[in-house]
Amino acid sequence: MKKRNWKKYIFEFLCIFIAVISGFALTSWNENRRDNEAAKKILTEIANGLEEDILDTKINMEGHLEGISACRYWRKIINEEEVAPDSLIQYYLSLTRDFFSAQNSSGYETLKSRGLELIENDSLRLQIISLYEYDYRNLRYMEEEYHEMQFQENYFKEINSFITDKLVFDERGNIIRLNTPLALSDSEKNIFLSYLWKIHVNRNFILYSYASIEERINVLIEEIEREIK
Repeated sequence: MKKRNWKKYIFEFLCIFIAVISGFALTSWNENRRDNEAAKKILTEIANGLEEDILDTKINMEGHLEGISACRYWRKIINEEEVAPDSLIQYYLSLTRDFFSAQNSSGYETLKSRGLELIENDSLRLQIISLYEYDYRNLRYMEEEYHEMQFQENYFKEINSFITDKLVFDERGNIIRLNTPLALSDSEKNIFLSYLWKIHVNRNFILYSYASIEERINVLIEEIEREIK
């Protein structure tokens, strides 16, 4: 009797034990499946945001390239070379135009709120963190805060002081032409040229930064697509 009872108890215990372990395993499997699905959705959102970031990056790069073209245009005016009069307004506006760096970070913010460890791929997780916490932050700082890159604040007023006497406006206050030559002294000419040189160099520097970040974005998009598949 005792042997039969013990066998019965052992069998019941094993059944309960297996049921409990199976329940834990099923719960863990469901949680892992939900985490994997959540990770895929967040990675998809991040990838879509990165595609938009590339478009924003290209717009800013085009703006800085136009600023460099403006430097060349104004050098010709200073050196009394022939320029296209119809381009005056365009290059007057773009010479000292600033830009701001806009990133679509909603996917990354969602990931942070869920926990960065949701991305199990260590290399991919580090690439995402590096882009948003380092590259994007530095880019925003250069475009919006770094004093040397604030072209409108640093150069517009000073450059205007060399050309305002030569600007011609219509009755509505719109610029219609620039009377040339500017008749600058050697000192004024050198100051003006030094401003153009500084703007040109700094725009080239930030263009290099944009190109580097654009390359990293493309690599990250490819990594995310491989991870999702």
